[in-house]
Amino acid sequence: MQITFKLFATLTDYLPAEVRRSNQMSLEVAPQASISQIIEPFGMPPKLVHLVLVNGKYIAPEVRDTTTLLDGDVLAIWPPVAGG
Repeated sequence: MQITFKLFATLTDYLPAEVRRSNQMSLEVAPQASISQIIEPFGMPPKLVHLVLVNGKYIAPEVRDTTTLLDGDVLAIWPPVAGG
């Protein structure tokens, strides 16, 4: 199934070079793949995977190993944000 995968801020460096400017890509994933399984191949350090949203809804860290997506969903991830 097809999802849209979006990374923001410094996490865009983990996307393939050709899609970094747009910060998103279409991604083919297995229907039973959890959010954690989808994220893992991109090699992001877990401490940088801070805010995870599916279709704009927050997904808590404790359920990312068991939450799966549907065809057409949007998975968006932000790193921790620091102000100053």
